[in-house]
Amino acid sequence: MVKDEVISKAAKAKEASRLMGALSTSVKNQALLIMAEELLERADEIVEANKIDMAKGRERRLSSALLDRLLLTERRIDEMAEGLKAIAMLPDPVGEVISMWRRPNGLQVGKMRVPIGVIGIIYEARPNVTVDAVGLCLKTGNTVVLRGGSEAVNSNKAITKIISEAAVRAGIPDGAIQLIETTDREAVNILLKLNEYLDILIPRGGAGLIQTVLKNATVPVIETGVGNCHVYVDNEAELKMAEKIVINAKTQRPGVCNAMETLLVHRDVAADLLPGLLGTLKNDYGVEIRGCPETKALVNWVQDATEDDYYAEFLDLILAVKVVNDIDDAMNHIYKYGTKHSEAIITTNYNKARQFLQEVDAAAVYVNASTRFTDGYQFGFGAEIGISTQKLHARGPMGLPELTTIKYIILGDGQIRE
Repeated sequence: MVKDEVISKAAKAKEASRLMGALSTSVKNQALLIMAEELLERADEIVEANKIDMAKGRERRLSSALLDRLLLTERRIDEMAEGLKAIAMLPDPVGEVISMWRRPNGLQVGKMRVPIGVIGIIYEARPNVTVDAVGLCLKTGNTVVLRGGSEAVNSNKAITKIISEAAVRAGIPDGAIQLIETTDREAVNILLKLNEYLDILIPRGGAGLIQTVLKNATVPVIETGVGNCHVYVDNEAELKMAEKIVINAKTQRPGVCNAMETLLVHRDVAADLLPGLLGTLKNDYGVEIRGCPETKALVNWVQDATEDDYYAEFLDLILAVKVVNDIDDAMNHIYKYGTKHSEAIITTNYNKARQFLQEVDAAAVYVNASTRFTDGYQFGFGAEIGISTQKLHARGPMGLPELTTIKYIILGDGQIRE
């Protein structure tokens, strides 16, 4: 039964967490390095399993962007292994005393980082998430219960088997890495309410998955990833720079949450920028353009943009475009339609850049750079568990410190409370 599998694996992760939290940094690092070696040595097993998932994905007519997220090549497996090695090189946050102070009675009170415990991760068709999640959780002394999307089930099984066996050989407690293998959606419903075993849930995927988890979970949730990201080209922008950034933000990997979905352009530069830029996006990169009436007046082949288009996270080669009056108009648009993920301004005006940085409410705000950098690797975290768009506990790319909590430590020499 589905329930039996889910509860059994969550219980094993809970039991393993008692030992996991006490492991030394050296044991955890050695395990990560051995896991990386095994991924490389057994890459052919992963590629063969992934071929099955890819074939089924094509049969199900998954979009090109989703197929790209699902695909595993030897190069991508190399990158997964490098990610584990990078995590091993990072400082271990567990046991770090963040601050300590002395009270008038002589007590020393401190805050120390400790593992969260058991982390449940629900994600869709990105098997590389399996490796990132396990690596980050193990480094921070957490155990992990994974429930990947049905599209990647064979890839996830192969990856989890390889890294679990390697981890146990290196001294990680048996049971610390658990994969829910059933593709029955009831497994997710059960995980959402396993407060007895799970300390936190992290959903990674599209808006539908995240909203389902948020609305139905009784386990605490960290909201991640829905990215309706904007790039605003100001009237004081350097237009060649703007064109380069826009093309990168939209096309470098359109199926990820930090890709640009809406381009906002100041009306003073729209005529100079849009005809050439939109033509390049369409002809060279295959991007479908949906624009406002002013955009269509400048580029007559552009399709009409609807209200829904401005709310959309396309995760595909589709771009919404709107001509705006000024920076305030752009920020108002972002306020209404944005998802608080990543927003960018292209400008040479220092004051406007500062205004955008200060007033735009998002996890990552850029000046003269592509939104595609909102990523744990790019921020120097080694890897990430996801990009949090909420404001409690963690925000932005979640690296090692965000997978810990704190406890207070109090050092005395006989004090009693009067």
